[in-house]
Amino acid sequence: MGRVLGQQGSQLGDGGLVVTLAEVEHGIVVSFLGRRHKDNGFDNRRYDRIVVSAQALLGARSPGWQVARRSAHRERLRSTVHTRQRMPLPIQLVSTDFDGTLHAEFENPPVPQDLQLLIGGLQEQGAKWVINTGRDLPSVMEGLARARLSVRPDFLVVVEREIYLHEGAQYLACVEWNRGCKTAHEELFATLRRDVPRLADWVSRRFRATLYEDDFSPFCLIAESNEDADRIQIFLEEYCVNVPNLTLVRNDVYARFSHSAYNKGTALAEVARQLGISSQHVFAAGDHLNDLPMLCGRFARCLVAPGNAVPLVKEAVRRQNGYVSHQPWGHGVARGLEYFPEQGAAEGGG
Repeated sequence: MGRVLGQQGSQLGDGGLVVTLAEVEHGIVVSFLGRRHKDNGFDNRRYDRIVVSAQALLGARSPGWQVARRSAHRERLRSTVHTRQRMPLPIQLVSTDFDGTLHAEFENPPVPQDLQLLIGGLQEQGAKWVINTGRDLPSVMEGLARARLSVRPDFLVVVEREIYLHEGAQYLACVEWNRGCKTAHEELFATLRRDVPRLADWVSRRFRATLYEDDFSPFCLIAESNEDADRIQIFLEEYCVNVPNLTLVRNDVYARFSHSAYNKGTALAEVARQLGISSQHVFAAGDHLNDLPMLCGRFARCLVAPGNAVPLVKEAVRRQNGYVSHQPWGHGVARGLEYFPEQGAAEGGG
């Protein structure tokens, strides 16, 4: 890189083709290009004037130029979205996990701008978006506020099972579903509580895991490592076999008991039912084990795993002819949203 640009980013070296600046003029992106050849017989004179101008602009680094560059990037993304809007898109409901799929805390912005534009473009056409997460409602609301999104989900599925609908400035509970969910869990956990001390003792004797009860499960844990979590999972899943309707929900080093009839997949199916949308028009993206119930052809035809997804998730998505991106987090989800409309258009065109 130093051979091409020199020691300073604004200095042109003696490399091949160098893009020194993209400047917006009247909505047109004009590229200033410099070309240097070691062959003294090549006439550089007509390029020199462009290079000198470009270097001067680069050296200035004016705020106006930076604003113009950002504006050009946004316009290019909007143009891409609007172009796709003219195509017959197969996606009517988008379901995304939050942490590690839609949102990466250490990225800036945590949700990529192109993904926000793609989702917003679908919403403008009437599609709906649901964030399907293991977080509880206050936690996901805080995450959304901190992310400063330009788009808002139409539904939230929280703790992998409760559904909330966006109305005005609020997210209101889907009362009938949530009531049935709560009743089913209360009845299940009433039979489970007598075994919790024994299960906790088994885990505590073998691992340095944190065990606790919360509003959503009488038995929750945080393992010290994924290796420990794997071993604990085997033991707890063997226990679940003997308790009707009991399942273990696992995400990284976190795990808790839940009712097998209520998960990200069945909650997504309920949202689709309320909207009258077939699973053939549902898109689902996730990265970890608790996403597997919704990454299922029964609930969504368009399945996506970002590049950071765990191997079991990637395998499940590939097995069902889904899309596994090489890009991580929201970047991978954006590529998936681009992939499936193109696939649909190709199939429609024969």
